[in-house]
Amino acid sequence: MIRQVLLRGGRGVRHGKCLTNCARARRDNQGYNAFTLIELIVVVGIIIILAGLVLSTAGYARKKSARARAETEIAAISAACENYKADYGIYPRGPASAIPIGNVTIPANATDNLNTRTRGDPTDTTDPTYGETSLYLYTQLSSDSDGNPQTPPTGKSYFTFKPQMLSMDTNGIVTAIKDPFGNSYGYSTTNQTDPNKGYNPTFDLWSTAGLTTNPPPSGTDTITPQWIKNW
Repeated sequence: MIRQVLLRGGRGVRHGKCLTNCARARRDNQGYNAFTLIELIVVVGIIIILAGLVLSTAGYARKKSARARAETEIAAISAACENYKADYGIYPRGPASAIPIGNVTIPANATDNLNTRTRGDPTDTTDPTYGETSLYLYTQLSSDSDGNPQTPPTGKSYFTFKPQMLSMDTNGIVTAIKDPFGNSYGYSTTNQTDPNKGYNPTFDLWSTAGLTTNPPPSGTDTITPQWIKNW
C-alpha cells in the first residue's frame, strides 16, 4: 500500500515536472516564432514599396486610357466637322454675333479668337475662350441651340455627345465639350484669318492632356508632345 502511494506520488511529481517543462518549452517556442522589430519594419517597408508600384502602374494605365479615349473622340468630332462642311461648305466657325447659351455668352467670332499657339491653359477662368469655342462647336454639331441635351435638336445632328463628354452647370445646361482629363477641348479656326496663328487652315481641335500651361510670351509656341491634336 505504501509503495503504491509512493509510486503514485512519484508519478505525480514527475507529471508536475513535465507540465512545468512543457509550459516553459511552449513559451520558448512562442518567443522564437514571433517577429522581431527589425523583421516587422522590413515587411512594412516591402508592403509600402509594392503599394507604391501598384498605384503608379494604375495611374499610368488611367492616363494611357484617357489619351486613347481623347484620340478617338478627336477623330470622331473631326469627322463630324467634315460632314458639317459637306452640307454647309464651311467648318463650324463663329458665331457671327454674340449668342447666349444658359449662363454663358459666346462672343462674336469666338473660334477665330482662340490662338492655339499662345493659349495653353484651358482652366484659366480669366480667359474662358476654351469653353466658349467648344460650346459653340457643340451647338453646331448637335443642333442643340439652347445647350439642353434633353430638348430635341433644331436641325440635323452630326454628332451624338455622350454625357461623359459634356461639362454642365447646375441646371443641366452644357457649358463645354469635356476631354477625358476633365478640361475643355480646344477648338479654333484662327488660322483661317491669320496664317501666323493656329496650325490647320481648316480647324484646330485638341486636348492639352491635363496640362495647364500658362500662355507664354508673345510669339512663342505652347505646343508640347503631350498634347493630343488633329494636326
